[in-house]
Amino acid sequence: MISLRALAHVRTGDKGDTCQISVIVYQAADYPAIREHLTVERVGAHFASLLQGRIKRYEMPQLGALIFVLEHALRSGVTRSLSLDAHGKCLGSTLLGLDIPEIQAIKP
Repeated sequence: MISLRALAHVRTGDKGDTCQISVIVYQAADYPAIREHLTVERVGAHFASLLQGRIKRYEMPQLGALIFVLEHALRSGVTRSLSLDAHGKCLGSTLLGLDIPEIQAIKP
């Protein structure tokens, strides 16, 4: 197994109490493995303790990216939340801690 962090980086954003996490591979050859192993179900299980809504996944193969939209994940939104991570910036970093089966395309 290898940490997702070794294969990709993330960008996050928020709109109300919805968090968007974009997972972007460093190398295009790694995109198929990320696409296969980073499912809505897996992301949902990873964030189960804070999700109160649906997760949607959008694929952007031309950019080597998966975009996850986590509805109702930010506890009422930035202006109304007492959460320490009201913007959801830490969620992306947390997602990078997931393990992905090792693939041949990985290079140090």
